[in-house]
Amino acid sequence: ASRPGGPGREVQKLTIHSHLKMEGAWQVYPPGGRWRKPGFTARCVLRTAVADAVGFSLGIVEVVRTADEDKIVGHLGPDLLGPDWDPAEAGRRLLSAPDVPVGVALLDQRNLAGIGNIYRCETCFLSGIHPASPISAVADLQTMMTDAKQLLEANLGPGRRVTILNPRGMPVGRMAGRPGYWVYRREHQPCLKCGTPIRRDVLGKLNGEEERDIYFCPKCQPVLPSETMQP
Repeated sequence: ASRPGGPGREVQKLTIHSHLKMEGAWQVYPPGGRWRKPGFTARCVLRTAVADAVGFSLGIVEVVRTADEDKIVGHLGPDLLGPDWDPAEAGRRLLSAPDVPVGVALLDQRNLAGIGNIYRCETCFLSGIHPASPISAVADLQTMMTDAKQLLEANLGPGRRVTILNPRGMPVGRMAGRPGYWVYRREHQPCLKCGTPIRRDVLGKLNGEEERDIYFCPKCQPVLPSETMQP
């Protein structure tokens, strides 16, 4: 965005910084399209000739000078969906605190940006590790990050989020009657791999944010001790 300047004045470039927090969401509509969420929850509306982008229930919305972007987001780790995604740097950051639980490390945006609660639960399941295990206990950190990236990419479009993918990385859980998630919000339901009832717990606070629910299969995702640290 830019702020028009007067005669002979340089146009000031501006950036909108937002944070979804727990309840926020951005949705894109055709110009003038009917919103799917209540209007009173809209905190930011961006209109162009081809689409309207609406931010609902955003935890943070602020307008800053583009030149100052780095002061706000410069601390963030590599973005899983960014053009400059750097798995080596993300891995280095994750392992810089080897005893931090996997589920906490994945949500820490200073390590890598893009993973929310749904994707941390599903990524841990795909890696066969309990979210409370230390990050250093992950046998193949690069594969874990690849799985997370694939889940995010598979859910870029409209429609409900689905983390059950076919071998080609395409969602299969959008079919009628099929579960969309492996473990997320499936407490007491049978694990889709072994049949053991899925459990729910909470995992510690992060950067002042409240504890969040974790979902896991107690059989497929054992708690691994720090003795299994990677070299």
